[in-house]
Amino acid sequence: MLHELFTPSVQHWLDIVGIFVFAISGALLAVRKNFDVFGIAVFAEVTALGGGLFRDMVIGAIPPAAFTDLGYFLTPLLAAALVFFLHPEVERIQGAVNVFDAAGLGLFCVTGTTKAYEHGLGLTASAVMGLATAVGGGVLRDVLANEVPSLVRWDRDLYAVPAIIGATLVVLCIKFDMLNAGTSAVAAFIAVVLRLLAMRYGWRAPRAWNRRSRAASTDE
Repeated sequence: MLHELFTPSVQHWLDIVGIFVFAISGALLAVRKNFDVFGIAVFAEVTALGGGLFRDMVIGAIPPAAFTDLGYFLTPLLAAALVFFLHPEVERIQGAVNVFDAAGLGLFCVTGTTKAYEHGLGLTASAVMGLATAVGGGVLRDVLANEVPSLVRWDRDLYAVPAIIGATLVVLCIKFDMLNAGTSAVAAFIAVVLRLLAMRYGWRAPRAWNRRSRAASTDE
């Protein structure tokens, strides 16, 4: 199904763009943590490829695309080198990086869902794999940095919810035989817009009803 939505070359470059912007975010966190050049490269690779690796191992797409396409592996290293030498400049355009990160989130929740469905998973499981593809790298990045993953922190803007909505729209399109390049683009666009609005207006997921904890954040 996925190969019918986009040509292989278009799909490849969409993946590369998503990988690059996720790698930038991972490398920037490594710089903030004062890690060395190897740490910067590791964080770039893990953030960019972690979600896709997890998805491919679960669905049985072995060896994972990250190990069969040299471009997938080298792109995070390019992003790491860029951040290593130019991180003050990259920090100054953090707003633009966030926009591209949102675009990567929208793209990967769509492509991850469709790839999982192609490999025989049901609709619900495919949506879960779409979510994992979009956010898995960020979770691994935060765990390596010894931080509570942003995915589960109430004091961070919505991240998983836009990906869940995008993946859900994809499986609904599959269910009603409406999945094509246009509807896939709409699903990705909605996920991106929701993520951007969450960042703009500080939207957050609700905490437990009538919670009595006085903790201000998950760090406390």
